[in-house]
Amino acid sequence: MYTRNQPLRPDRPPHGGAPPATSLPETGDVIRSILERYRTLAIVGLSSKPSRPSYGVAAYLKTHGYHVIPVNPNEVTVLGETAYARLEDIPERIEVVVIFRRSEYVPGIVEEAIRLGARVIWMQEGVAHEEAASRARQAGLLVIQDRCMLKEHARRFVAEGI
Repeated sequence: MYTRNQPLRPDRPPHGGAPPATSLPETGDVIRSILERYRTLAIVGLSSKPSRPSYGVAAYLKTHGYHVIPVNPNEVTVLGETAYARLEDIPERIEVVVIFRRSEYVPGIVEEAIRLGARVIWMQEGVAHEEAASRARQAGLLVIQDRCMLKEHARRFVAEGI
């Protein structure tokens, strides 16, 4: 999880990886900045079953203007979007990799995201992996752990209008 003591603009790693996230604030609400700036989300573990949390979160984000790309080898389409078996199969640039898989699968997903030049790793509630998060930060990605993207968006953009 992000803490104020972590750098908001990680240094670019010496051996490649994603470039550092630019023009995010040095202080303040990094989650808000991520939600405002990055709109293309590859959602790993997105299910077509409406009863699954991944479906509800993705549907909410899609209705709020995010481009949702399902990543699940067991799906063909989800929410009207073509599903891909792996991140590497997606034919467009990915900004945020949202993870709805068990924590044990996070390191492999992070490595794939680094290779593809993603900007953010977002691990949903109940998902955290400190070693993989550290690896992602070293490669220049911003990392959010154990937070629900829907709740964080609603808290910042829906609740303030009430």
